[in-house]
Amino acid sequence: MKKRVQLRSQWEFGEATECRRGLMRGMGYSDEELRRPIIGIVNSWNEFNPGHVHLRELARRVKEGVREAGGLPLEVMTTGICDGMCLKDPRYIEIPSRNSIADQVEITVEGNFFDGMVMLSTCDSIVPGHLMAAARLDIPTILVTGGYMPLGQVRGREVLHIHAQDKVGTVQAGKMDWNEYDDLIAGSWGICGACSSMTTANSMCMVAEAMGMTLPGNSTMSAVSSQLRHLSYQAGKRIVELVGNGITARQIMTPEAIENAIKLDMAVAGSSNLILHIPAIANEAGYDLPWWKYFDRASNEIPLLADLAPGGPYSLKELDLAGGLQALLGQLMPKLNGECLTVNGCTLAENAGVAVRYSREVIRSLENPVSREPGIGVLTGNLAPEGAILKIAAVPRELWNFSGKVRVFDSLQGGLEALRAGKIQPGDAIVLRYMGLKGRFGTTAFPFQEELKGYPELYHSCAILTDGRFSGGTSGLSIGYISPEAALGGPLAAVRDGDSISIDVAKREVTLGVSEEELVSRLERFSWSHDRSQYPRFLNLFVENVGSMAKGGIWER
Repeated sequence: MKKRVQLRSQWEFGEATECRRGLMRGMGYSDEELRRPIIGIVNSWNEFNPGHVHLRELARRVKEGVREAGGLPLEVMTTGICDGMCLKDPRYIEIPSRNSIADQVEITVEGNFFDGMVMLSTCDSIVPGHLMAAARLDIPTILVTGGYMPLGQVRGREVLHIHAQDKVGTVQAGKMDWNEYDDLIAGSWGICGACSSMTTANSMCMVAEAMGMTLPGNSTMSAVSSQLRHLSYQAGKRIVELVGNGITARQIMTPEAIENAIKLDMAVAGSSNLILHIPAIANEAGYDLPWWKYFDRASNEIPLLADLAPGGPYSLKELDLAGGLQALLGQLMPKLNGECLTVNGCTLAENAGVAVRYSREVIRSLENPVSREPGIGVLTGNLAPEGAILKIAAVPRELWNFSGKVRVFDSLQGGLEALRAGKIQPGDAIVLRYMGLKGRFGTTAFPFQEELKGYPELYHSCAILTDGRFSGGTSGLSIGYISPEAALGGPLAAVRDGDSISIDVAKREVTLGVSEEELVSRLERFSWSHDRSQYPRFLNLFVENVGSMAKGGIWER
């Protein structure tokens, strides 16, 4: 039997030790409890995030499991902002909050010398923030994700929330009855869990499982299921075993495991935001590799195995019924490193090997995929020397080869005002810049894209190009993360109204139609600075310290 490791929480006798023991005894804990492994239950529960509103109950089950296994669970909290709840501009806070969450975990867990931790999160930036902290701290860790949201019910049928969001521009244009629209908004979202399509939340939960950091099946369980409560209890028991065996996060989150996660992302047409979050997790673990090249390589190797909304017809509920992520990983396994260890002590291949695929239509095989085209592509060219990201599975076929005249907007609001005023024409290449991490805290252009859907003649003929992000629910010819971003003096800063931009999706090319000499000349005259007077100190600190998008936007210093 493997020798048990020395617990971090057990110090040599001294004033600090006795002060800590006295404080704990004062709170009602016994000396016997204090000799147990101390497990931090890192929860992001709050009452203003539907993806997290039920995590208090899951944390209770985790704590029961920890105590059953002989540990002492102590719950601490982190921020948990819902992307759907916060404004997208001008003080966009979600991506800055991700880095802050990693810092919060580090401060709390290191300050308290926890022996291990179970982290509970569900949504867009909280899951990567927790995984970044796990990679940074490298102690025994299990992530429990909060499950997918049950479907809404509207006028006698189940409805996927993304179809309500799609109608914002339609109703503003007077093309939809307001009563029907109100019913959609009131009834399309479920009571709790991650929005039930391949937006960033579910994409990140699947990445965590593919990386081996959750117990098998976690990411495709319903938020209201008994299975999720049982898994939470098992996670509590298992974390005590991980502590006893000295299995830490980086033994699970290896470069091979991270590459597995990238390949899984392609197989499910996951959120384009994973191009930011996965490299951030990897770099926090000390793996300074050209991760965007891994995305590009996987984009040419991995076919689409599950046609999930918003690009496809199936919800997370249908994927769950079809066998869940483990069944999908079983089909993808020939392309994965199946020897990677997972938190339940088995390899990725061993876990997937016992999964059952109940639907060959929802979960396809490598021999019979939905499409040989990948979910995400990395485009390059003179407009994006470091790369740009496109969710290929969501691009209408008629826009795979595009050429159009440029309309430039230096803010999201400027683009929205032009759209609403009828100043954008069919076939335009719409540039929304100064929205990257340095320029605008990683603002998402999703509101513009959603409103564009209300104008079918524009949606099916225009391109959107931005150095900002898109929501995981992006669709259309929408190119984001153009790097270097305009605020760093990237080529996007030199684009002018009337220029031409061409896009070849198949060749992964995005090209600005100006000569190299002209491009250099324009950039030589470029200048930009962040206006600190307009923003709170937290966002100013983020701009000063954030690194490149290619490394995930982690702290540069």
